[in-house]
Formats: sequence, C-alpha cells, structure tokens
Amino acid sequence: MKIARETVQPIDFEGLKIVDYTAGKETSSSFAEISVPARAAHRRAFSKRSDKYYYVVSGHLEFEIDGRSQDLSPGDVCVILKGQRFSYRNTSTHSARVVLVHTPSFDLESEVFEE
Repeated sequence: MKIARETVQPIDFEGLKIVDYTAGKETSSSFAEISVPARAAHRRAFSKRSDKYYYVVSGHLEFEIDGRSQDLSPGDVCVILKGQRFSYRNTSTHSARVVLVHTPSFDLESEVFEE
C-alpha cells in the first residue's frame, strides 16, 4: 500500500505539526511524521495501549521519560513503552523533525495527557 504525502492532511497538535499517514486505515502499527518548531514541546503523557518509537530525522530534542532526561540527535531512536510517562521539547532555535511509530496503532482514547 502506497500512501502519498500529498493525500495526507497535517494536523496541529498544541503547536506540533503531525502528518499521520495511517489515520483511518486498518493497520497493526501507525506511522506519523512530526515537525517540532523551535521552543515547542509535547506535554507529559503516556499510552495505555501502544509502545512508541521516535526516530529523529533532523534537529535535536530533549526527551524526559519517567523523570530521566535524554538528548536525541539525528539518527537516534527513543523507545517509550506502554505506560511510561514522557514529554519532549525542542530547546534549540531550529525546528526538528521526527518519525513516530505506534505499536499497536495510535488510538487517541488510549492516550493520557497530563497538565
């Protein structure tokens, strides 16, 4: 199955631009590209359903996973297991881009976002 980029509509999620290539499709995993502008952040959250795999394509991000900080650069992967609390932020003056895979596939009702 080919999913052409021009067929996918990006969404804005709290300042992050997310292109979910598999939204609405019957897949066992989901695949998305996320653009993280300079100084933008993903608030603390966890999944009741999925493991998450973040691959940094460009830029640098600081992840916090269960209270531990990890700096990621292009080519690095961050694995967040189901139930682990995490957040990330772009502390640089340049945007970052990551690819995100959820296994099993993304389900918004299974995601918990904390204040």
